[in-house]
Amino acid sequence: MLSPLAFRDLVSGRRQGVAAAVLRGGLRLAEVFYAGAVRWRNRRYQSGAAAVHRMNVPVVSVGNLTLGGTGKTPMVEWLARWFRARGVRVAIVSRGYGAAAGTQNDEALELARKLPDVPHVQNADRAAAARKLIAEFQSQVILLDDGFQHRRIGRDLDIVLLDALEPFGFGHVFPRGTLREPIDGLRRADVVALSRADMLDAGQREDIWQTVLRYAPQAIRAEVVHAPRMLLAASGLLKKGTGSEPTSENHAKNDGSEVPVPLFQPLERIRPLAVAAFCGLGNPAGFRHTLETCGCRLAAFREFPDHHRYTRADVQSLAAWAKGLDVSAVLCTEKDLVKLSVDQLGGRPLWALGVGLEFLAGQQAVEAELAKFVGR
Repeated sequence: MLSPLAFRDLVSGRRQGVAAAVLRGGLRLAEVFYAGAVRWRNRRYQSGAAAVHRMNVPVVSVGNLTLGGTGKTPMVEWLARWFRARGVRVAIVSRGYGAAAGTQNDEALELARKLPDVPHVQNADRAAAARKLIAEFQSQVILLDDGFQHRRIGRDLDIVLLDALEPFGFGHVFPRGTLREPIDGLRRADVVALSRADMLDAGQREDIWQTVLRYAPQAIRAEVVHAPRMLLAASGLLKKGTGSEPTSENHAKNDGSEVPVPLFQPLERIRPLAVAAFCGLGNPAGFRHTLETCGCRLAAFREFPDHHRYTRADVQSLAAWAKGLDVSAVLCTEKDLVKLSVDQLGGRPLWALGVGLEFLAGQQAVEAELAKFVGR
């Protein structure tokens, strides 16, 4: 099985040779069938042949056009905080991809720590989850996490994130590329946000926007970055207070029980140091870029599949790997840390790099759209 990096090397064309060309040809054939199935599904919703379930509160969807991480979780967090700051009871619905039965996935664990007063239900039947939140918790706005391709729930605002590193999936739908659906699906977008926009110069960003304009000229345009803010360690316990949280199995608990929370360290702690890093993301290059902006020296890097469930063997392997390196610390993402919950690997401190979403452009226009839902 190809790693995320090896897969991207293949579909991007960076991997050369006869074998790679033959493999890309086979993937192109599979792409035809996959893209056809996606188009057929979209037409069913557009024609009314498949039912769209409308909620009686506004629904804001955050999604992406490509496979892998584009920064949906930081955007969902930013939106939830925006609504909470205005007194709106907001809740989050997600499918729970990558979670074992009866458990939360990494994104839900991360959001539960950051947003303890925001209910979050994970359910494959997202329409049922939304209705539960509205009925039981009087939620006034639903945030649909990873919802762009989920067509069963009607939405009042569709926010689509494009990764600056590979905004259009190398021009192909999966498995030949990383597009989840043909690029003309962008026509459904109300807001298009270019994530990790700081990785491109102005000319490169404009090239992307010109493509977006061909498919979604009506969409609001925004540019965002994942700004590193602090280092997080997995030690410490905090008693959470009670609040309006769901009570089903797949949700963020807020029942007063002890849950692990991080201790904080300033970024300056690692700036002069050599570090090792690892992550379980769909697009590891984005995390590497964020690390580089911190000013530390990245001596070694390991990749795991997206939403990877770390086992004891993984922890032992990472510890042996870190012990054999001349580094002062090991870094990972917050999604990795909530699943590992260890303070050290191989005698080196383990820290997650805490990031937050910041707008470079378009924030005022996005907030103007969100303001329409306040008071509804």
